[in-house]
Amino acid sequence: MPEAPTATAPATGPLHQQVLFQAREGGYHTYRIPGLALTAKGTLLAHCEARRDSPWDYGQMDILVRRSTDGGATWTPPAVLIPGEDKNVANTVLIPDRDTGGLHLLYCRDYKRCFYAHSTDDGLTFSPPVEITDVFEQYRHEYDWVLIATGPCHGLQLRGGRLLVPVWLSTSVDQRPTLVSVIYSDDRGAHWRRGPVIVKDGDGQGVNNPMEAVAVELRDGRVLLNVRNAAPAQRRAVAVSPDGVTGWTPFRFDPQLREPFCLGSICRLPGPDGGLVWANPDNLTRSGQPGTEKVGGSDRKNLTVRLSEDDGQTWAHSRVLEPGWSGYSDLAALPGGTVCCLYESGCVNNLMWDIATLTLARFDRTWLAG
Repeated sequence: MPEAPTATAPATGPLHQQVLFQAREGGYHTYRIPGLALTAKGTLLAHCEARRDSPWDYGQMDILVRRSTDGGATWTPPAVLIPGEDKNVANTVLIPDRDTGGLHLLYCRDYKRCFYAHSTDDGLTFSPPVEITDVFEQYRHEYDWVLIATGPCHGLQLRGGRLLVPVWLSTSVDQRPTLVSVIYSDDRGAHWRRGPVIVKDGDGQGVNNPMEAVAVELRDGRVLLNVRNAAPAQRRAVAVSPDGVTGWTPFRFDPQLREPFCLGSICRLPGPDGGLVWANPDNLTRSGQPGTEKVGGSDRKNLTVRLSEDDGQTWAHSRVLEPGWSGYSDLAALPGGTVCCLYESGCVNNLMWDIATLTLARFDRTWLAG
């Protein structure tokens, strides 16, 4: 496959952008780790980690959410989705259930415990959380983890109803080494099971430090897993499974998706022939700014969205959403074809980790393929 050229020009045309969360406002220091979910009733939920005192992963935080019932044009004020309770609460995953109209919620506390809850009122309220850490304990005999994490980004409901959440584990609080797997439910969240270890450091696949994977269902029902990693190839690692759990193909590095060691996001456009949309910082340059040493020196810049019309074999179209500092993102496609991307944009005091805003971009396929 040919390598796609780097998209270098900022987007123009029918693109709408608005700030949903601003650093140092609302009683929080930093807002990070954006997530999007479109409910069965058409409500768009935007959530994030509201970090109280610093931009760092292990501090005290709450999970906040904003709601839009008009496709992302207007939003309710931020509300607490999950209170931190003076602890770390992170890696929120939402899964809309098209069969029941409900909403499934998973999250972690202190990177050591995992919880599940569900909503029957379009995400306005959730059931009391139930701890499901036992599903991670099932890895213990082959991987003595000290850290667990769901997602982040949205989870997936397959066409057969299966709920699927990529997860990663580490034997060190430094998040190295790591492995990637999935947990899943075939009974609408009542019970969760672990999948096999899909990839881990030192397993011969060359996918160093795999973590923060995202998944999407392909046109034929197979599931594509796209994995953040620190391999010398500096490309995203991808594998495919017939059911999202078993039979994974060997990993390959996608030559068109550059990897600055940062979360990426993916979604499918509506309709039987809907393409795939991908977003991540498309950059491998190194400025040496504070914070870059933690990600191998690559700056998180040039957030780019791409469109594939052949289930991720090639990425024929790309546009830049943010040429400057940018980072994590999540994607959701509305029924009419509008794509929403909630992403980290800018930084404070030139510190890459100190995110300035979480910005929502809205655009359509015509803009992306233009």
